[in-house]
Amino acid sequence: MTEPLMSYDAASRYYDAIYEAMKDYAAEADRLRQLLEHYAQRPVRDLLDMGCGTGLHDQYLKDHYHVEGADLSPSQLAIARRRCPDLAFHEADMTDFDLGRDYDAVTCLFSAIGHVITEEKLGAAVRAMARHVRPGGLLVIEPFIDPSEFRPGHLSVDEGDDGNAHVVRVSHSSRSGNVLELTMHHYISDGGEVSVVEPIRFDIAMFTADQLRGAMESAGLEVFHDPQGLMGRGLYIGRVPSSTR
Repeated sequence: MTEPLMSYDAASRYYDAIYEAMKDYAAEADRLRQLLEHYAQRPVRDLLDMGCGTGLHDQYLKDHYHVEGADLSPSQLAIARRRCPDLAFHEADMTDFDLGRDYDAVTCLFSAIGHVITEEKLGAAVRAMARHVRPGGLLVIEPFIDPSEFRPGHLSVDEGDDGNAHVVRVSHSSRSGNVLELTMHHYISDGGEVSVVEPIRFDIAMFTADQLRGAMESAGLEVFHDPQGLMGRGLYIGRVPSSTR
């Protein structure tokens, strides 16, 4: 049996076909705008989307804000730059980055925070992102599932089209502590031929509410929780106090 690939980059080719079929990115961007307007104590004019992936949220947010994106995956960033050629995208590790400027809001959506894996790196990522937020501005984090929500033996089947090929993805996972070990199998139908891509595997942390809130409070943020969020996973909203700097 072929050993699964370890890099999340390997999924980039099929990412949009699956997730554009699963998620309403335009509606999520509208909901995010409502929350930014509600919680921010300053006008939100510019925004950094950390862990932006292929720019699926950014294509809608850019109609309302000056948006920049950042991600650690070169292949996902390449897709984002093609999708939004007018935006600046940075290759950056969310646990240790300095873009040399700050923003009215920083977002970290669709469970991207789970890729930091450890609680220590969670704290480092929150601090790094918070340093890029102006007083009165917001850091918005969309978590992965709580550890209590893990279902042993669960199989997920998702599918979508990329304009040329039809993609079917079968995913399964195991658990080591609070880390979910996810394996994805992709089946591609293109031009009458079906191909099977070697498995793609990556780890993602299931941080608890206490861990997420604690990391944000330790970074000096005033923390709010929206239980529904953009897709049912909730949102943690941290506001930088207006008097901090």
